[in-house]
Amino acid sequence: MKQLEVKLLECQQVKAVDIPALFKDNGVSYNKIDTVDWAAEYPYCPSVEFAIAHKGDAILLHYRVEEDCVRAEAGTDLGPVWQDSCCEFFCSPDEEGGYYNLESNCIGTVLLCNGKGRENRTHAPAAALEQIDRWASLGREPFEMRKGRQTWELALVVPVSSYFRHTLENLSGKTIRANFYKCGDKTSQPHFLSWNPIALPSPDFHCPAFFGELKFL
Repeated sequence: MKQLEVKLLECQQVKAVDIPALFKDNGVSYNKIDTVDWAAEYPYCPSVEFAIAHKGDAILLHYRVEEDCVRAEAGTDLGPVWQDSCCEFFCSPDEEGGYYNLESNCIGTVLLCNGKGRENRTHAPAAALEQIDRWASLGREPFEMRKGRQTWELALVVPVSSYFRHTLENLSGKTIRANFYKCGDKTSQPHFLSWNPIALPSPDFHCPAFFGELKFL
């Protein structure tokens, strides 16, 4: 099981657009999402890396991606963003309250749900989604497939209040199980990558048994 220490950044208000520079100034390290769990059927492995930090009451995320095409047709939150060029952060704040899937396509359209398994998941209320600040280097407007080598970035500020079935106040000192993914179900080269490996016979990200561990400093 992979483990990461999540650095605390001493800052008050943070906008998603400022995260890349903030991470650079504070030496936040990047980690690859490069485990091709189902290589026989889905061998394509785009270049993907993420960085994560926190400011006590919010998680800060930055993804950097280079791939052979991009797709961003989902323009409304809670839509099928996994069909697009998509980065995902699944996490379980505790053992009882299920896990959250925070999925975002390359234009910052978000899907956030909670549950204990793939089925019967509960969508985040609008108020929780509206609190997530997003910045996307490709802009926020939907577009169809763009082929050829593409490079893009995505940054998110996720307040702890967005985790709508938990009462989280300060992340410092907490250990949370989590995994990071990259997918693109309806891109020209469908792919399913993970940070922590998944030992299952077919693609499935809804598997908390294979989450890694995040230690919030």
